Amino acid sequence: MSAMPVGGLVPHAIDDGADLIVRNAKIHTGDTGRPHAEALAVRDGVITVMGDDKDVAPHVGLTTKVVDALGRRVIPGLNDAHLHVIRGGLNYVLELRWDGVRSLRQGLAMLREQAARTPKGQWVRVVGGWSAEQFAERRLPTVAELNAAAPDTPVFVLHLYQSAVLNRAALKAAGFTRDTPDPKGGQIVRGRDGEPTGMLLAAPSALILYSTLAKAPVLESEEDRKTSTRHFLRELNRFGLTSAIDAAGGFQNFPDNYATVIELAKAGQLSMRIAYHLFPQTAGQEIDDLARWIQMARPEDGDEWLRLNGAGENLTWAAADFENFAQPRPEHTPDYEVEFEKAVRLLTENGWGFRLHATYDETIRRDLAVFEKLAAEGLFPAGNRWLFDHAETASPDSLDRVAALGGAMSVQNRLSFQGEAFLRRYGPGAAADAPPIRAMLDRGLTVGAGTDATRVSTYNPWVALHWLVSGRTLGDLALRPPANRVDRQTALAMFTRAGAALTGEDEVKGVLRPGCYADLAILSEDYFAVPEPDIAHIESLLTVTGGRIVYAAAEYEGLDEELPPVSPAWSPVAHFGGYQAASRHAALAGARQAESLGQAVAESEQHRRWRIARGHAPDVASTPFDPCFDL
Repeated sequence: MSAMPVGGLVPHAIDDGADLIVRNAKIHTGDTGRPHAEALAVRDGVITVMGDDKDVAPHVGLTTKVVDALGRRVIPGLNDAHLHVIRGGLNYVLELRWDGVRSLRQGLAMLREQAARTPKGQWVRVVGGWSAEQFAERRLPTVAELNAAAPDTPVFVLHLYQSAVLNRAALKAAGFTRDTPDPKGGQIVRGRDGEPTGMLLAAPSALILYSTLAKAPVLESEEDRKTSTRHFLRELNRFGLTSAIDAAGGFQNFPDNYATVIELAKAGQLSMRIAYHLFPQTAGQEIDDLARWIQMARPEDGDEWLRLNGAGENLTWAAADFENFAQPRPEHTPDYEVEFEKAVRLLTENGWGFRLHATYDETIRRDLAVFEKLAAEGLFPAGNRWLFDHAETASPDSLDRVAALGGAMSVQNRLSFQGEAFLRRYGPGAAADAPPIRAMLDRGLTVGAGTDATRVSTYNPWVALHWLVSGRTLGDLALRPPANRVDRQTALAMFTRAGAALTGEDEVKGVLRPGCYADLAILSEDYFAVPEPDIAHIESLLTVTGGRIVYAAAEYEGLDEELPPVSPAWSPVAHFGGYQAASRHAALAGARQAESLGQAVAESEQHRRWRIARGHAPDVASTPFDPCFDL
């Protein structure tokens, strides 16, 4: 877009003109020194001027792009502090996303259509980003429904960390028979005849789910992997994300599975900044892997677009707990600390920070005892950044110990999707403090926020922001009371400044001020003004990373960078896209309808009792009538 006069901003023939100017905006800077502004100027990827039109006017050169925000809200670019972005990018174009889908009927229709276009040998896979509670039907698909939708094409549907549903073709493709033994921590559900039914259960380990998914075909071409990753990053840009911390994860091997983002970074084709972690993949080999990586790289190697941030989110497999709230908390081996201490000692002695997956306080307490032992020797934390992820049941005492050791926290909205299961198992008291966000903040801890997408939660950060503010699940169940919620400004800071602090970039990222990276988003709705339920439906209309327009919609459509077409052509993304956006008020319509129906039933019973009290009706017990039991 060539420069043009906008509201008196006339181009000048100057040598140091801005590359980009955003004006006529309601800018939330995130900077306490200057919280609000109306315009900003960008040069060489960095903000140079912050103020109003008269402040940026002298910087409008002949080639400056001038974007009129039309009075819309502008925020710093969002930073997901726990996102499996590298793995997600390698698989994005192969996955049918039910993120945002409001009914199982719609999801099955999408699946049926996709199965018809999927070539022989490929699978249809629905992998995370949804919960049965978001559907009007409030249930999972059945095996029979999958068989009817796709009689011949393998179908794999993952539901949270709890289960997967496979059709007949997928059971055959995955090699499951009546003789296949149950793996450790998992269950293959079998019928009366001993044959697998198509249901896999995490009991409590999700490895059975992920190892089955790993049998599906992958993208063989490096060009296809690059295209998939670029389209996934563009989808994240759609929601105003400009940075992410990749938490690594199972089946993400270093350096092989990192090659695609490395090549994109070299070519200047990343549209998000990524700080990544390294996760030992093989039980019993973790110390050797960490020792090898320490010789290969150091934290903060890379640049502002792609950099190593440390180890984790597992250091040793024996120390990991599983977040399947439909099952009891797993019991660890009594001596996992031996290898775990070796890993922590090795990392801290070599200047490596780390992050740790820890769902339960029982795990956190045992890990902290190891850290305190090393601290007593003067070896921990030795100036290295470290944090706990998730921490749904962290106790006040554990948070005090984290603060004393200079640690940080990262929380995710997993209970948006699993809140009902957590409530059933642990009760309303525990659910009210899961995780104890306010207690973390009250202790002065840095608390980053993220999604843990893509295999459980959706990657849409506004669903997570809604959860932080409202305490509600996708099914509109209020779990966290106001005392354990945060206001909108705090939630946004957790998704911007705090994430930057977790990677040591808080001086240049997470706020909008001169000298900081020009990472920002113009929003479809004013985050600070929309009704609380509508926070989840916000998107970005224009996203800027490092001064580059990486996503553009509505009035700005066409200003972003061109991407190659989705490949392969039969990809679900090519036909359905990613997140299925609902209208502003449609998303909770089913839950509100059910709530209204419940209120009507209650009012009907009250009216019956009023009639009985006044002699207008007989005092007969009101019991539901079912003719099947009318004997």
